[in-house]
Amino acid sequence: MAYQDILDGIYNEVIQIENTGKVADYIPELAKVDANKFGIALVDKHQNVFTKGDALEKFSIQSISKVITTSLIFSKIGNDLWERVGYEPSGNSFNSLVQLENENGIPRNPFINAGALVIADLMLDHFENPKKFLLDFVRDLTENPNINYNENVAQSEKAFGYRNAALVNFIKSFGNIKNEPEAVLDFYYHQCSIEMTCVDLAKCFQVFSNNGVIPKSDKKFLSTSKCKRMNALMQMCGFYDQAGEFTFKVGLPGKSGVGGGVVAVFPNHYTVAVWSPKLNKKGNSFYGLETLERLTTETSLSIF
Repeated sequence: MAYQDILDGIYNEVIQIENTGKVADYIPELAKVDANKFGIALVDKHQNVFTKGDALEKFSIQSISKVITTSLIFSKIGNDLWERVGYEPSGNSFNSLVQLENENGIPRNPFINAGALVIADLMLDHFENPKKFLLDFVRDLTENPNINYNENVAQSEKAFGYRNAALVNFIKSFGNIKNEPEAVLDFYYHQCSIEMTCVDLAKCFQVFSNNGVIPKSDKKFLSTSKCKRMNALMQMCGFYDQAGEFTFKVGLPGKSGVGGGVVAVFPNHYTVAVWSPKLNKKGNSFYGLETLERLTTETSLSIF
């Protein structure tokens, strides 16, 4: 497959489309990002890397980090995880409190904010220094020792995180948060602030396209069954309440973040990451979705 030619063509097509999205300005640090940035990176099963545009510029991965923390806890405690959080699409906004009342503080899935806060609580329980452990793990997956938290972003999220503070306290009232809310929120804000490039992000998610094996080390991180379930979660829940449309138009497991990043996995073939900060009304990168729809259409390849 001539991936470089395909990426070149898609980039040139997409950049001609009027981007009607808007940068996530409810987090002040994200509002400072150049809204016109646009990068693509694809890593194939042979570890070849193909890039276009701003693929080597760092950005805050935000909710994409939820896949990584969920997989760490899933690898640690197995199916006990699903006693604390569900695996169904929510059908509501990513920061909604509505369903928690009726469902006794059990979030619908780990990729909405409520679910990610429960995962953060579990990270505090199961790792002695969870912020260091997460960063070391991400550095191993990407083979990039320079990946770090962006403290300015983390503090910006903390300063305006009233909804997340409400969520974690509400869940704790049901007994589904064990640690102090402030500690859970601190970890959560830091995981969202991790900065990567499109190349880093595509490399990071190779473990999910490689049956749970970390490619360069051949270390089995997730069993084949657990990897399948992580990909299923991404397929059903990776794009908030636009997951159905993403499945319909793109047909790959993936995850988005309000920093403008999108990553998708084609098992046994490639991982692809796109960064464009302007988001559609559902909180997903406008150019990111346009790019991935064209990728699976032009290659005639998806999981379906």
